[in-house]
Amino acid sequence: MFLRVINPNTTAAMTAKIEESARAVAGPGTRLDAVNPSMGPASIESHYDEALSVPGILTEIARGETEGVDAYVIACFGDPGLDAARELARGPVVGIAEAAMHAAALLGRGFSVVTTLDRTRGRAHELATRYGSPCRGVHACDIPVLELDKDPDVLDRVVALGRTALHDDDSDVLVLGCAGMADLAEKVSAALGVPVVDGVAAATLFAQSLVTLGLRTSARSEYAQPPPKAYTGILRRFTV
Repeated sequence: MFLRVINPNTTAAMTAKIEESARAVAGPGTRLDAVNPSMGPASIESHYDEALSVPGILTEIARGETEGVDAYVIACFGDPGLDAARELARGPVVGIAEAAMHAAALLGRGFSVVTTLDRTRGRAHELATRYGSPCRGVHACDIPVLELDKDPDVLDRVVALGRTALHDDDSDVLVLGCAGMADLAEKVSAALGVPVVDGVAAATLFAQSLVTLGLRTSARSEYAQPPPKAYTGILRRFTV
């Protein structure tokens, strides 16, 4: 199968980290690549960033459809453009927040999310409600996304915040609320003694499993192909 992981921001170094996490769990028969759009924000830390990342995501989905991609992962914890991507793709599309929250629900009675900036906590709560997950709290370490690789104290800060989250929320599991934290999961789990879910790895395995099962997004109603219509201006090329 051919699985494509889309980093919705334009930072190539983060795409490389995401690809490493996805490859670590991909099966031997899976061809996997990770890409990022050529247009959009350098990181996604606001509703504005998220909205402007979607055209780039949809461009990558459309390109994948011409290249025979079987399934996609959207590797941003806000799951930007997920519904629109499902309208375009023939195969499954899985968001990393969606996958991480569902995986965490299988591992304990409740989980907490440790994310980056405080301003993104509302989006995580919103997604937890949408997915019907037993999320007991969302906590921010206040490290910007593009600083995760540069801050020498990032692991210690995430571990300390995770310990507080587990205690205050009475949670059994932690979810890392940013694709840029993918490489921290194993170390945080070892430090805290609880399961720690990286959404990139979880989404990769979910997408792979759906293809193996021969399942794809239902096109019966809402996720059918968008009705054809003209788009104008800079969106002209998005006409379907």
